Amino acid sequence: MTKTCVLAYSGGLDTSVAIKWLQEEKGYDVVTLTADVGQPLDGLQDALARAKKIGAVKTEVVDLKQEFANEYLAPAIQANLLYEHVYPLATALGRPLIASHLVRVAEAVGAEAIAHGCTAKGNDQVRFDVTTKTLNPRLKVIAPMREWLVTREEAVQWAKQRNVPLPDISRKKTYSTDENLWGRSIESGDIEDASKAPNEAAFAWTKSPQDAPNTPELVSIGFENGIPTTLNGKSLELWKLVQQLNGIAGKHGVGRIDHVEDRLVGIKSREVYECPAALTLIKAHRDLEALTLTKDVLLFKPQLEQKLAELTYNGLWFSPLADSIRAFHASTQGTVTGEVTLQLFKGSATSAGRTSPFSLYKADLATYGQGDTFDHTAATGFITIWGLPLQVASAVRGKGKAKKAKK
Repeated sequence: MTKTCVLAYSGGLDTSVAIKWLQEEKGYDVVTLTADVGQPLDGLQDALARAKKIGAVKTEVVDLKQEFANEYLAPAIQANLLYEHVYPLATALGRPLIASHLVRVAEAVGAEAIAHGCTAKGNDQVRFDVTTKTLNPRLKVIAPMREWLVTREEAVQWAKQRNVPLPDISRKKTYSTDENLWGRSIESGDIEDASKAPNEAAFAWTKSPQDAPNTPELVSIGFENGIPTTLNGKSLELWKLVQQLNGIAGKHGVGRIDHVEDRLVGIKSREVYECPAALTLIKAHRDLEALTLTKDVLLFKPQLEQKLAELTYNGLWFSPLADSIRAFHASTQGTVTGEVTLQLFKGSATSAGRTSPFSLYKADLATYGQGDTFDHTAATGFITIWGLPLQVASAVRGKGKAKKAKK
C-alpha cells in the first residue's frame, strides 16, 4: 500500500526538491499544501504546475488570512505580544496555523506523515514538529533539509540529475526572507554582521525614516474588546485592517526592528524585521489599556505577556499554559474599547489622543483647575497611614544603632 505525506510547499528550491526526495528516498506519494497567510503569491500557478510535474499527487492552496488574523493576531494584540520586548512574532504566529492545516489535510487524505522545509538551526522546525505532535501524535514529521545535509548547490545538482524542474534560481538572493500579514523577516547576507546597520536594500515594506514624508500623518484605530475593528473610522475585517495599516505606517518608516535574538536552539541571531502594522497596533492597544485597565491589572498583565511570547516563540502555542494565559488576557479586555489616534512621522508612532466609554481617567479628579472634585482633606490621613510602616521601622532601627554606639 502506498504511503502518503503532506508537504508544506512554498514553491521555492528546497520544497520543490523535497517532493522528489520524499518520493525517491522515503517512498511517499506527496500531497502539497500552500498556505496563504498574506505573503506575496507571485508565480503561484507556476509553482503548483511545477509540483505536479515533479510528481505531487495533489496540490492544495488554502487562504488562511482571515483565520490568521482572527485566531492568532487578535489574541497577540490583546497580549501586546513582543518576544524579548521587541519582536511581534510574525513568523512564530504563522507556523502553528500552517502546521494545524498540514495535520487537517493529512487526516483528510489518510497520510501517515507531514513534511516541511526547515533546517536544523532555526526555530521553525520546533514549531512545526511540536504543533503536529500536539494535534496528532500518530503523524510522523519529516524534515528533508534537516535529515539530508546538502548545500544549496548540491541540492540543485541532485535535482538536475533527475530532471526535476526547479524555480528560477539564476538571480542570487542576497537575503532570506519570510513574509505574512504580521511582518517580514530578513536574514543572511550582510545582516549576519551585527556590527553594521542593515543595508537599505534589505527593506521592502518600510521607507527609510529620512526619506519618509516630511508631513506627519494621523491615523485613528478603533478597538472593541481589545481587537482593532476600524481604521480612520472605517470598519474593516482585521486582516484587511492589518494589510492597509502596513502600507500606511510603512510609508512613514514605522516598523523597522534590528534585534539580536535568543533562539530556542541556544544561539544568538541578528534579526531584522519590518512590522509596520504590528508595532502600530500594539502601541495603540497599550495606550487604550492605560486608559481603561486598573493599575493592578496593568502591572501584572505584562508578566503573562512575556510568558506567552516565550511560549509562542518556542512552538508551544497549543500548550495548556498558553491556552490559559490567552484566556486570562481575553478576560481583561472587556473594557478595552474605544479609539486611539497616533501620529506617524519619520519612523515613529506617537500618541495623539485616546477616548473610551470605559475610561478610568476622570478630568474632574485629575484637574488642578476649577471643577476639582478631589478631597484634599483626605490626603494627610492617607499619607500618615501609607508611611506608618516605614516610620515604625525607622524608629526601631534607630534604637538598635543607638545601642551599638554606646558599646
